[in-house]
Amino acid sequence: MILEVAMLQVKQGMEEEYEEAFRQASKIISSMNGYISHELQRCMEVKGKYLLLVKWETLEDHSVGFRQSNEYQEWKKQLHHFYDPFPTVEHFEKIRL
Repeated sequence: MILEVAMLQVKQGMEEEYEEAFRQASKIISSMNGYISHELQRCMEVKGKYLLLVKWETLEDHSVGFRQSNEYQEWKKQLHHFYDPFPTVEHFEKIRL
């Protein structure tokens, strides 16, 4: 399993609209092959700042299966216009201790 992490900054005054759009877009990502779960968290200190965490079975499920799909084009259409600056996405794997 891998964890996709994105720090999102939503344009000022668009937070409520963004959260509703994200609720709708969640249907897209949750239908993808290799998807496990996701959560969106709102920062308590900085207005408009969010943390997106998505669990995927493999890196390729996200980077190829989702990112190169028609569904991703719809995801972008619904959400990407809210971000400024555009977020950086990173992937993490759990360390076995």
